[in-house]
Amino acid sequence: MMKNIKRFSALLLIGLFVFTFNSCDDDSELFTISNSPNAAQLADLNFTDLTLDPVNTNNPAVTLNWAAADYGIQSSINYAVEFSSDDVFTAPAVAANVTGITTVTLSMAEVNTAAGNAGLNPFELKPVYIRVVSSLGSQTSEKVMSNVIQVNVYPYFNYTFNDFYLVGDATAPGWDNNNNNPALFRDASDSNVYYYTGRFAGGGHFKVLSTLGLWQPQYGTDDGATVGANLGSGSDPERFPYGGGNGVPEGYYTFKLDLATNTFTFDPYTISSTSPASLTLQGSSTANVAMTPLAFDGHIWYAKSVRLTPGDVQFATGAGAMWGSTTSFSGVATDGGGSIPVVVEDDYDVWFNDLTGRYILIPLNL
Repeated sequence: MMKNIKRFSALLLIGLFVFTFNSCDDDSELFTISNSPNAAQLADLNFTDLTLDPVNTNNPAVTLNWAAADYGIQSSINYAVEFSSDDVFTAPAVAANVTGITTVTLSMAEVNTAAGNAGLNPFELKPVYIRVVSSLGSQTSEKVMSNVIQVNVYPYFNYTFNDFYLVGDATAPGWDNNNNNPALFRDASDSNVYYYTGRFAGGGHFKVLSTLGLWQPQYGTDDGATVGANLGSGSDPERFPYGGGNGVPEGYYTFKLDLATNTFTFDPYTISSTSPASLTLQGSSTANVAMTPLAFDGHIWYAKSVRLTPGDVQFATGAGAMWGSTTSFSGVATDGGGSIPVVVEDDYDVWFNDLTGRYILIPLNL
């Protein structure tokens, strides 16, 4: 069952009226340029290779300077600094926007993000092409591209995913926000979608936390119907899955959370398999690590703070099955499904669901 909410208010309708009225009376900025504008001239760097520091990410990485563009009029000029993985800027990424100045200093994190958005892979020294795009006014009119410079960049890994955990008297940890709370399993192809299939205790409720040990931010329902995010406002959202009342009947359910649409589903699940007698995390990324089933629900397995190095892992059962997949960090493993890639070294909390094959590897320091 999919739950949604629709909200309307007088303030929203008034805002739409004001926006419509003002939009009809808006005059776009007009610029009269007497001559063809001269592009900005980006200065060369005095180095060729840039290795980004994953520890001191706020430290300066590079300072870019350029001679101002000339449009032949008195006006503040906008500049967008663009990164690209090719010299024709097929898919450029904007690293910075400034107005009225001709220099910018980018931090390690800012260069790493821009390089990643431009298509560079972590831990590889590859060329980045940089240019400055000048423009005029709030509508960024009359864009002119500068010359292009090149630097070789060695990015670190940027973990862009969010992780979430269960809490509540319908779940294993109870109402304890740091009690080996089971993780939700993120969809490998849609990072806004999360799943959890397992046992929920009768009469209980639950919420979703984004950080172990902290109550904020937390997710619940707004009226028993849809997801309501409490992002530190001080007022708690209602509990899943039904708000008030007697809570969830005892049984197994699939809980699906979609943060893009602000919706959730909570549906009964019929068990059709038994848990393996043992489960081991193994592969080129680690020595064999015995995983532990939850006492609350033996279908949910975990291994805490496991050091993984670049390579791969699989889930091996005592009966000889080898569960794996081809997607890093999260996905759905199957027997004989391949090896799960580990792309960056770190300590990980590893969770596996033997009912669905879903797994998630959560780095603790990235």
